[in-house]
Amino acid sequence: MHGIPSGPVFAFYYPFLAAIGLQNLQRDAFMPLPLVSCEYVSYSLKHYLLSLSQMLPRSNLVAIVILSRGKCGLSGCITRYLISMNVTDLLVIITAVILNRISGIYFPGSFLSITPLCSLSIALTYAARVSSVWLTVTFTFDRFVAICCQKLKIKYCTEKTAAVVIGTVCALGCLINIPWYFIHEPIYVVDNVPWYCRLKDIRYTSPLWTAYDWFDRILTPCAPFLLILLFNALTVRHILAASRARRRFRTEKGRENQTDPEMESRRKSIILLFTISGSFILLWMTYVIQFLHERITNDYKIKSFSDPKFILQESGNMLQLLSSCTNTFIYAAIQKKFREELKKALQCPLNLISKIIVPRK
Repeated sequence: MHGIPSGPVFAFYYPFLAAIGLQNLQRDAFMPLPLVSCEYVSYSLKHYLLSLSQMLPRSNLVAIVILSRGKCGLSGCITRYLISMNVTDLLVIITAVILNRISGIYFPGSFLSITPLCSLSIALTYAARVSSVWLTVTFTFDRFVAICCQKLKIKYCTEKTAAVVIGTVCALGCLINIPWYFIHEPIYVVDNVPWYCRLKDIRYTSPLWTAYDWFDRILTPCAPFLLILLFNALTVRHILAASRARRRFRTEKGRENQTDPEMESRRKSIILLFTISGSFILLWMTYVIQFLHERITNDYKIKSFSDPKFILQESGNMLQLLSSCTNTFIYAAIQKKFREELKKALQCPLNLISKIIVPRK
């Protein structure tokens, strides 16, 4: 294959390329790169990925523990959605950052590089990502129903329904992404052991796989983008109409200067909804732009690590992974009771240490 390093040189390049996601490019489009360029990009990505692997799992774990205690003043339905979103975000970090990228950069040639495990890691990454994205959509729809559809709210916005929806989304996310496990082949075989993963030629020649690729990109994140924008637009329209009607009613009753507990509760719920969905849209925007640019121009070739297309691709990947840690900070910024529980969680080890160091008199 023209332009691809071979032998020991390729063995050096590929773990890095596989780790940063270039294994899905057309193999005949890759050109040999200077070693200094590779080292520079590798150095930058190492620190970025290492910081992600250290920070993100901790923040998600803290959010899961706090929300599981049920003391944040949220309904059981909302709590289940938020916990499931944090769990799938944590799985994205474990599979995409730790098992895929960190292991490929820091531990090339480890047992995780064996083809079956490499393929499984990639398939799990796709499954976790799809589940995380669509749980954000279902949460947005749940809040839309709760605010705009009062009759449906009684039956739909329950803990039982939330559990069914979450289970269905996660199961479908795993089933839909099973094909990713079978599309990879080993780069080379040593002592009958297949090593590393690369996409089979059928990935680029089969109309079925072309259709599946389009389906995958539409499923995540194009369709979620449109659905979240639609539900939020309908929710905003309903809130504005309801607020005007309620303001007129309170004015007629002479209560315009009194606090309205219902509107205050609704306002907090709306801020939480819009912040989560808005964060998702902003952090996935670069990824969507890069995908649309590739499809419109039909240009998939990346010539070097300084190629703007490569920079756009990796920026989109970085922001996409970063979206898996934002929810914890959103809760802390918006939910007062969540902040209180977070303070208690942070003070607990400090109190324990103080009791050990300073014994009671």
